[in-house]
Amino acid sequence: MHPVTYQPELGLWGRTWRVLLVLALSGLAWGAVAAWQWDHQRWWFWSDLGVGLVSLALLRWRRAHPVGVAVVTNVLGFVSFSAGGPATWALASMATRRRWREIVPLGALGFAAGLSIEALNPVDDQPLAIMIPLVVLVIAVTVGWGMYIGSRRELLATLRERAVTAETEQAARVAQARTAERARIAREMHDVLAHRISLVTMHAGALVYREDLSAADMRSTAGIIQDNAHEAMIELREVLGILRDGPGDADPELPQPAASDVPELIDEARSTGMRIEEVGGFDLAAVPESLGRTVYRVVQEALTNARKHAPDTRVTITFSGGPSEGLRVVVRNPLPFGPRSPAPQSGLGLVGLAERTALAGGSLTHRTTTDRQFVLTAWLPWPA
Repeated sequence: MHPVTYQPELGLWGRTWRVLLVLALSGLAWGAVAAWQWDHQRWWFWSDLGVGLVSLALLRWRRAHPVGVAVVTNVLGFVSFSAGGPATWALASMATRRRWREIVPLGALGFAAGLSIEALNPVDDQPLAIMIPLVVLVIAVTVGWGMYIGSRRELLATLRERAVTAETEQAARVAQARTAERARIAREMHDVLAHRISLVTMHAGALVYREDLSAADMRSTAGIIQDNAHEAMIELREVLGILRDGPGDADPELPQPAASDVPELIDEARSTGMRIEEVGGFDLAAVPESLGRTVYRVVQEALTNARKHAPDTRVTITFSGGPSEGLRVVVRNPLPFGPRSPAPQSGLGLVGLAERTALAGGSLTHRTTTDRQFVLTAWLPWPA
């Protein structure tokens, strides 16, 4: 789509008012002459009407062949009063293209047609001193109107193209954020699974090579293998479907945070000047390790979001739930008052966090309440 030649589809009302305007212009130009033709030269009346109807029918192809239709209708305007309306519409439609190499010669053709048909007027014999400025004014208004419509169409087409581009870029950024979050989760799971599998391997090796183990020791070792294999399966279930990009995704990282590390995260945020209030006495140490990592990331992103957009407000963090109903984390903070320098509005942190909670089987929502509170709510299922 090129903005200069973009032609939007006309609705029913758009076509209707244009046809009515063309008929009004033709009636204004032909009205008095038509009565004279009917009384004195009826053949002229019918031929004028026929030429006008042909000109009106040609307007159907004004967009496919704008220059050709404008030329033909204005040539017919040399001999037909009723063709004045269609010729005007064709000239205005051609002018929407805003090409002076077309507008100048066709404007001159329309000017010549206006003077020629007026010379044939048997009813009103106006002097050239009046007719020339009048025809020039009509041509100028027609061309100016067409160029204005073309300029407006170009502006709307450009804005529409920019909106589509912006939506495409935003979708690409969201997809990139989701991929990055999945890759980070995959790296975290690599460390956890490596730890679990190493324990299973070590104890299984003991069963193979130790011949002095009692029945109780063998049952104990088998129980350890079973527990670690079960934990490994739980961890593996969380990363099914995650695609890794790049050869460095399996590189080992630092030990992953747990729910028991959340108080340390909150104290660190307080040391930077944030005001944080914890509601309730939820025991974070009882949260399973696989769930604790997601809880930690939820609190971390919520504090980052509050520090970025509302640094001078009080942040309230609420933990609730348990093994039977899952764990719910609610973080709220008031929206800031007064002018401040705007922070980058990427929103990709929340996109990645939503992806993380969805992979864990939970959900993440955020909203602004009527009392100007930003509320981030995450619900996570408690592992069996």
